[in-house]
Amino acid sequence: MADTNAEDAPIFKALLTPHRSLGRTGFWLLMGLLVAIWIGMGGMFLSMGAWPVFGFFGLDVLLIYLAFRASYRSGRAREEVAVSRTRLDIRKVAPSGREEAHAFNPFWTKFRIARHDEIGITDMAVEGEGRRVAIGAFLNPDDRESFAAAFGQALATAKMR
Repeated sequence: MADTNAEDAPIFKALLTPHRSLGRTGFWLLMGLLVAIWIGMGGMFLSMGAWPVFGFFGLDVLLIYLAFRASYRSGRAREEVAVSRTRLDIRKVAPSGREEAHAFNPFWTKFRIARHDEIGITDMAVEGEGRRVAIGAFLNPDDRESFAAAFGQALATAKMR
């Protein structure tokens, strides 16, 4: 009799997260620099009597801050992918925290990749049992390539066992 725990042991596990090039420390340093420039330049215009410029400089800083906050919020999204001999699990977590779970039988699953000649992989999806689940949409082209290679190999391994 086969050990069911060994069959369910993951062959492949991945946690996909969006890349953010500017960390928290860099963000606060940038905002500090922008505020310093705003105060310096705005103060100069304020002393010349051009007080509306001071407000518009402040508005620019506020909009940059809000744009970064929105970017960091979208960066909280993640996808967890696990492949075992008997299951393929995909768990998506939206930036809001809402979770979505999908389970497939690896033997009845296909991994579809759409490619563009210049860009590389433009879309990745798992299809099976009448469903289609897109994965890794927020990844950059290099990360899509490496994930697709590793995930494709893991799915092929699960089907051979």
